[in-house]
Amino acid sequence: MQTARKEENMITLPPLPYAQNALEPHITANTLSFHYGKHHQAYVTNLNNLIKDTPLAGATLEEIIMASAKDASKAGIFNNSAQVWNHTFYWNSMKPNGGGAPKGKLADKITKDFGSYEKFVEAFKQAGATQFGSGWAWLVLDGDTLKVTKTGNADLPMAHGQKALLTIDVWEHAYYLDFQNRRPDYITTFLDKLVNWDFAEKNLG
Repeated sequence: MQTARKEENMITLPPLPYAQNALEPHITANTLSFHYGKHHQAYVTNLNNLIKDTPLAGATLEEIIMASAKDASKAGIFNNSAQVWNHTFYWNSMKPNGGGAPKGKLADKITKDFGSYEKFVEAFKQAGATQFGSGWAWLVLDGDTLKVTKTGNADLPMAHGQKALLTIDVWEHAYYLDFQNRRPDYITTFLDKLVNWDFAEKNLG
């Protein structure tokens, strides 16, 4: 994953891994133009303003996240840096003509840790649908075990010692233009048509 880059002590918005219309008809270019071009960009801009002339200027995005995760006085820095990271990870969690069940090592690991791919799907859909308000559902590696988790707002697995493999954004701006209030339909579409298992397996290592 190409994370946000540093340029002259600034965090920059990484390019999308595909064209803005590449996920249509499931997620439209209209959604991505707002979600990526406005929301994601705003987090980058806000973060640079917050870290300017501080000891965190020039740090990597991951360093900024971990330095601010447990410090209430740096809540704004954490929220914006984590959202820059989360969104970049989310774009990479999807691909054109994605979806369906994984294969290979990751498929075997999912079967081992969840019992079956279908049980993973059930857990992932449940996590995404029941995350109250804004947040994320994740497939993570916790120690040596795959788990499904959910986080609120900007929170993310690395702040809890877990390694993210895959995520879906369940903030309303991620899906409302295309799915309105039908969050479960959006999650199903993500799994059936968009999920990038190659990216998840690469994160598994």
